[in-house]
Amino acid sequence: MPIGVIVNALSVVVGGVLGNGIGKKLSADFKIKLNMILSCCAFTMGISSICLMKNMPPVIFSVIVGTAIGLALHLGDWIQKGAVQMNRLIMGLFSRTGDEKADKEFTAAMITVIVLFCASGTGIYGSIVAGMEGDHSILLAKSILDLPTAMIFSCSMGIIVAFIAIPQCLIFLLLFFLAGVIFPLTTPEMISDFKACGGVLLIATGFRMAKLKDYPIADMIPSMILVMPMSWLWVNYLLPLVS
Repeated sequence: MPIGVIVNALSVVVGGVLGNGIGKKLSADFKIKLNMILSCCAFTMGISSICLMKNMPPVIFSVIVGTAIGLALHLGDWIQKGAVQMNRLIMGLFSRTGDEKADKEFTAAMITVIVLFCASGTGIYGSIVAGMEGDHSILLAKSILDLPTAMIFSCSMGIIVAFIAIPQCLIFLLLFFLAGVIFPLTTPEMISDFKACGGVLLIATGFRMAKLKDYPIADMIPSMILVMPMSWLWVNYLLPLVS
């Protein structure tokens, strides 16, 4: 049962509705400071996941090589283009302001929100862990972060933010069920190293949320594909050679 996926989608809906209703009552200072606290929570989730690591070399290798692959393939740009198409579908349900400059700014903000909620490393990582182990803690923690985040965005963008929960839920459900197919092929060490790799992406997300460093998180996603086979290769073939 994809409980974490469903709860995460509902948190975006609730946050979008609340922000649309009380957004004007929240000060800019409140929003900025709340975002800083959310970034600290992302750091906490990342450190917690990294502590589960069993084999450091394959995790480090996967993060570096996976990010290099993502950058070489311009994965972040492709995800951005997908967000543009998704934005067009959602915006078709709502009328524009008629102000070309305002509409362009709104579209740019909307694309950012779509990428944040639908293609974040945290969501992808959490959906796969939930599908493999039935551990929904990452997605539930992400839900706690997404609710105020959706609320902050909907303060300025309106109820449309709540509708992003639909594509988000579909994408995460697909990952959840695919992960269930992969799980029988894994080992406990592979799962632990996968979680550690996801933790690196969570820390990068924390830096980005705090606006300290704009890490290419979308381009880092291939590292989560590499880490499990690299962990298996390390344990079964490379580690015996050096021990």
